[in-house]
Amino acid sequence: MRAVLVAGLLFAGGPLAGCGLVAQGPAPGEAAGGTGATQSEHPGMPSATAAASGAAPTPAPSAIPGKGPRCPVLRCASVVVTGGMLVHHGIWEEAQEEAAAAGKPGLDFLPVLEAQRRYLERSDLAICHQGTPVAKPDGPFSGAPSFNAPPHIVNAAKDVGYQACTTAGDHILDRATDGLLRTVDALDAAGLKHTGSYRTATESQQILILQTPAAKVAVIEATFGLNGNTPEYPWQVDTLDPSAMIAKAEKARSLGADVVIGAMYAGNGYGGDVHAGIPGALQTKAARALADSGQFNLVYGHSQSVLPLENYKGTWIAYGLGNGITEVSPQHPAMNEGLLVRAQFGRDANGSWTVTDLAWTPTVMVGNPYRWCPVAADAPQGPCAGTAADDATRQRTIGVVNSMGAAASGAHELLITLEP
Repeated sequence: MRAVLVAGLLFAGGPLAGCGLVAQGPAPGEAAGGTGATQSEHPGMPSATAAASGAAPTPAPSAIPGKGPRCPVLRCASVVVTGGMLVHHGIWEEAQEEAAAAGKPGLDFLPVLEAQRRYLERSDLAICHQGTPVAKPDGPFSGAPSFNAPPHIVNAAKDVGYQACTTAGDHILDRATDGLLRTVDALDAAGLKHTGSYRTATESQQILILQTPAAKVAVIEATFGLNGNTPEYPWQVDTLDPSAMIAKAEKARSLGADVVIGAMYAGNGYGGDVHAGIPGALQTKAARALADSGQFNLVYGHSQSVLPLENYKGTWIAYGLGNGITEVSPQHPAMNEGLLVRAQFGRDANGSWTVTDLAWTPTVMVGNPYRWCPVAADAPQGPCAGTAADDATRQRTIGVVNSMGAAASGAHELLITLEP
């Protein structure tokens, strides 16, 4: 299979855009053929085939510490994931006003997301969730219960530092096939890679694998439901089926993925409590099934409120990241809150990749003006909703995040201002 390096990702030769299929290209710092059948199982040692043929030995992998925290091994790659972007009417109306005030055409969502930039810059890869369809640039736009978001949000996500988005969410078919197609086309136009919903059956079989300086990272996503909508074709959206996700993870490994991340839109309820931060039976069962397969290095979920982190048999699970962008709800403060999670993956001496650091930042959506805002202990943006409200959000998030033993297993709050 011929591989082509394009904009930091390896794609199999072919006409598809958006969902990239990585072929067997070497990671930076490795010799070509390093993932082939003649590679020694001991990094840095010549293979039996190479020795027999008299070929030069494969050089040892070079050190690539990656961005983020100090790398405790030879190679590291850090990945940031955040909650969904739910653009309600108040948010887009304000984005119109901000664009007009700045003398820009259309809508400007960058001020809403700007506080994320310093976190995304400290990672090798940042993944957003665009689980609602986007409209044409001039609308019409709509929010809940049937979304048709301004496509300008996609450009803002790219501008602030995301490289890819998941798209399998319960609202992705709110505008049927046309809305889905607009969404993936808009992501392509913005330069964001994506997975979870597709234009063709062929595209649905591809695996999104993103190249970081140190590692190839595969992302596999699915949703528990579609807001009562029925796909026009069964392959249009990946629906939550652990066995199907595991099969894709195995395929990703065969294509050379070093790290495989599972993402699932599993909502709240289903035995859990949306306001108390308790994962439901569906979420827990599905996430643990992925972890039990041994194919996933990290599993995370999208939900309407922050849910716990858990180190389950050595695999980290973030059950729910809450909302990233959303309308501010005074009646339900937990619905305004979110979680930014950064996982650092490291390669050990045997070539295995594991999570070497897991950090999280509590966030809140504030209004007047609408802004995503971190309420971590270092308060990098200053006050968000006010000192008392920020502290309440932070303490509530700490309680939920650590309710399944995350702190005891090594997860910690991400204090971005204290990093070099």
